Amino acid sequence: MISPNRPVHKRHFFTGIKMEEKLRQLVTELDLELRENILAYWMQHAPDLTHGGFVGKITRTNRPLPRAPKGSVLNARILWTFSAACRMLGDKTYLDLAGRAYHYFLEHFIDPEYGGVYWELDYLGNPTNTRKQIYAIAFAIYAMTEYYIACGDKNALATAVQLYEIIEARSLDRRKNGYIEAFSYDWQPLDDLRLSEKDANETKTMNTHLHILEAYASLFRVWKTDALEKALENVILLFTDKFIDPATGHLRMFFDDDWNLRSDLISYGHDIECSWLLYEAAEVLGKRTVLDRVRPLSLKVARANFGGLDGDHGLFNEAFPGEGRVDTDKHWWQQAEALVGYFNAWELSGDPEFVEKALGSWEFIKKYIVDREYGEWFWKVNREGIPYPDAEKAGFWKCPYHNSRACMEIIRRINSTLN
Repeated sequence: MISPNRPVHKRHFFTGIKMEEKLRQLVTELDLELRENILAYWMQHAPDLTHGGFVGKITRTNRPLPRAPKGSVLNARILWTFSAACRMLGDKTYLDLAGRAYHYFLEHFIDPEYGGVYWELDYLGNPTNTRKQIYAIAFAIYAMTEYYIACGDKNALATAVQLYEIIEARSLDRRKNGYIEAFSYDWQPLDDLRLSEKDANETKTMNTHLHILEAYASLFRVWKTDALEKALENVILLFTDKFIDPATGHLRMFFDDDWNLRSDLISYGHDIECSWLLYEAAEVLGKRTVLDRVRPLSLKVARANFGGLDGDHGLFNEAFPGEGRVDTDKHWWQQAEALVGYFNAWELSGDPEFVEKALGSWEFIKKYIVDREYGEWFWKVNREGIPYPDAEKAGFWKCPYHNSRACMEIIRRINSTLN
């Protein structure tokens, strides 16, 4: 066995023939899940053939709600998903759906006057919530960049660059560092900065920074400038210095303007998602000093995440240490991120406990999260594995991004290792 403390060249080792067989089987299962369930579901059910774009909400039993509002996050995630699927699988049918998302996003979600991205539209495509949430703009950068990589549309890249420049100009706190959470339509301060009702109303949040990290790393792959390099390194170091608690290995979620911690919430899904996105961003940046700093932290976060795993390999939602309480629901996206995060930690360390945890995540997903009757994945199940009947299959937050990306990431990583 390769020692967890010994540097390992990523994706170039095995732990025996039985593990190789398990990984090949995993690729087969994930490829089938990706093509025949996740992507097929969204292609069949999501397009709004009457009003354009995509339906704002679909119930758990696949009933579309044609007058539901349309969210920028969902549309950006659809754009990213089908762009990435086209690039990886080579099927131009996926590019058609990505193109639908791309053109609708440009025509309806981009603010032509003040710049940035509208938060929400009505079902006809008219802006109804024009606030500028930096989280949504980051996802637009991520999606536009992936569409550019998939098809070479230069306007998509130009849009991604413009949105990056808006974040740097409007959201970056040049005195205290970090990115301010949200603004009005014309970039004025807001009293309520929250991304959702469940979030704390604070100036700087881990979640938004995580997706700026993701977006900037993606953009830097194809648009290398000194300014973006500096911005990417800065947000990486915000995670190493501010967001990751060196004592616990968990993420610190909410800060005020002066970087005072405002919550003890533990979000298990964000922890494990950060563990691999942070290392990926450091790889894209390509600075050895940063990689050496990030690698042990990524492994620490991944190992600390074991505390959120139930006996059935499902990952709990959240914990509230100050209250002595754990939310034991298990959401679809957390299980998808656990699959990738544990696998990434195995690649970095060689510790077989990580790959066994990844395989356990997939077994939980197959048993409890995949909807065998109506397709796609349940939003969430309770601790007994029973899905919530009122949780939609598609909506403002329920999307194809986490689960499709998990499938594509693991397929790519295993193929890179085995072939």
